[in-house]
Amino acid sequence: MRIARNISRAVRREDGQTLVEFALVLPILALLLFGVIQFGIVFNNYLTLTDAVRAGARKAAVSRQTTDPVGTAKTAVVSSGADITIDPNKVSVTSDWQPGDPVTVQATYPYSINLLGIVVKSGFITSKTTERVE
Repeated sequence: MRIARNISRAVRREDGQTLVEFALVLPILALLLFGVIQFGIVFNNYLTLTDAVRAGARKAAVSRQTTDPVGTAKTAVVSSGADITIDPNKVSVTSDWQPGDPVTVQATYPYSINLLGIVVKSGFITSKTTERVE
């Protein structure tokens, strides 16, 4: 009888309930937090790539009289990618190089989203800018 009463009291106690609930929710919160951080990193890379392509397009727009305007634009894109390393082979510059015609600069950069060491998604970020040749 006394043992049954002690078991009944132990079952009704809620001392460890908070710890168990926290242990169940913690992995979900950790995945959510790391997912937000990874998204922020990829978005920052996108903004850096867009800024670098914009700088390259501006450099190309004013460099039509140089000996190699395409190389000048590619160099501007690569050097403007502050925190990322842009492959010059992934940068394209197209134009007729006549005043008033458009010059288009496009670049791609690889990304991967890792959650706790597992690659969830990977691909390429692409940015493209068009300016008028001066």
